[in-house]
Amino acid sequence: MAQQQQLKGYTSYKHFNVTSAGPDYVAHVEINRPAKLNAFFEAMWLELGQIFRQLSSDPDVRAVVLSGAGDRGFTAGLDIVAASGNNQLQSGDAPDVGRKAAQLRRYITEFQDSISAIELCEKPVIVVLHAISLGLAIDIACAADIRICTRDVRLAVKEVDIGLAADIGTLSRLPKAVGNFSWVKEVCMSAREFGAAEAQQVGFVSHVLDSKAAALDQAVKLAGLIAGKSPVAVQGTKELLNHARDHSVVESLRYTTVWNSAALQSRDMMDALTASVQKKKPVFSKL
Repeated sequence: MAQQQQLKGYTSYKHFNVTSAGPDYVAHVEINRPAKLNAFFEAMWLELGQIFRQLSSDPDVRAVVLSGAGDRGFTAGLDIVAASGNNQLQSGDAPDVGRKAAQLRRYITEFQDSISAIELCEKPVIVVLHAISLGLAIDIACAADIRICTRDVRLAVKEVDIGLAADIGTLSRLPKAVGNFSWVKEVCMSAREFGAAEAQQVGFVSHVLDSKAAALDQAVKLAGLIAGKSPVAVQGTKELLNHARDHSVVESLRYTTVWNSAALQSRDMMDALTASVQKKKPVFSKL
């Protein structure tokens, strides 16, 4: 992958590198805690949400690649040591069950919202999973639009192994991502690991590459291809596909009609048609 430069406006983040990926309008977000296998604690997931909310409205970004620093893994999930000392998860000092439940509900919702920011980001997000990719890695991957992995990836929905049902998005999104409810229940209730071949077989990932470098190159090339398209069309496509996933065909068609009644007034369709007739590559203005 080409040399990357820090994106302006993203230098304040402590636990992530946000750089240009090479092609125009492509950003690369890298989880940057390799010494701890990129395991997450509260400040990290809050930053992740902030980054993707910022990327969503950034006119200089049209596609995003998300990966983890280091060779050992994308992320080992939740930092168990940090979590064990988190007062929000302790129940012994709760004044009563109802109030403790309210505190936990707010805490979980904040965590969910940080991961959901990936899905809600207007720009397509391509995630690259490599080596150790456990627990929260699946939550993050399910919220992304396109998943690519390495042949040595180790995937697992690990939450039952630490005494809880996954609550940050996997149980809501994974069944819709793969369409095999029996398999989803198996991996979620057993916490067993599965690899690249199985992930591709059930449709969880689109591509399997031999190395992290090859997977990143594939992701950046795909992001560059997407970024070269009309941003009005691409962002509308993401919005409409996500809506279709969660609604009936009739509701989705109605929503598409309303959406495109505005989007079709853009110059992008005319610019694309004109460029096609002239056998030129279309150039689209920022959105």
